[in-house]
Amino acid sequence: MCFFDPQYRGVLDKLKYGNEGKKRGRARAQLEQMNEETIITFIKEINRILKPSKYLFLWVDKFHLVEGVKPWLINTSFKLVDMITWDKQKIGMGYRTRRKSEYLLILQKEPIKAKATWSLHDITDVWSEKVDKTHPHQKPLELQKKLILATTKEGDLVCDPASGSFSILKVCELTRRKFIFALSFKWIKQS
Repeated sequence: MCFFDPQYRGVLDKLKYGNEGKKRGRARAQLEQMNEETIITFIKEINRILKPSKYLFLWVDKFHLVEGVKPWLINTSFKLVDMITWDKQKIGMGYRTRRKSEYLLILQKEPIKAKATWSLHDITDVWSEKVDKTHPHQKPLELQKKLILATTKEGDLVCDPASGSFSILKVCELTRRKFIFALSFKWIKQS
């Protein structure tokens, strides 16, 4: 299975706050950005390496949820099978409504199977979890742990090519899964 939290620019380019790189946005602005072509390349490679019926957990914000990620999935075997809304329990920025959530698209590589590939049934479609910010894109550790336990077995390989804070590595260590990632030395020291 694989988690992917691409460092996209879509919402930043659309909203044009004008304060990118200042105060709260400084850490995010310093991250290497992924353009659409790079994101598509990553997803195609994830599709190539995942076994049939395995999962891709794709993090997106409201902008990408509404605008759509279908172009990212062209020429892959992924089908959208579910979605989790993560209530971050912390208010963010926004011109109209203030952002307080992110979205986890649950994609499964064909053939689609539920009972044979998902073992836990206590994961809700709205997940509330506050996180300590060690990285600008810190994700909920307990949710990720539940998803890994639900879709893998001890010794299975878990992929996170945009590791960021390495929270998936932490969960893999706790649950005895193997971990593979793309290197980002800057954040290894802080994690």
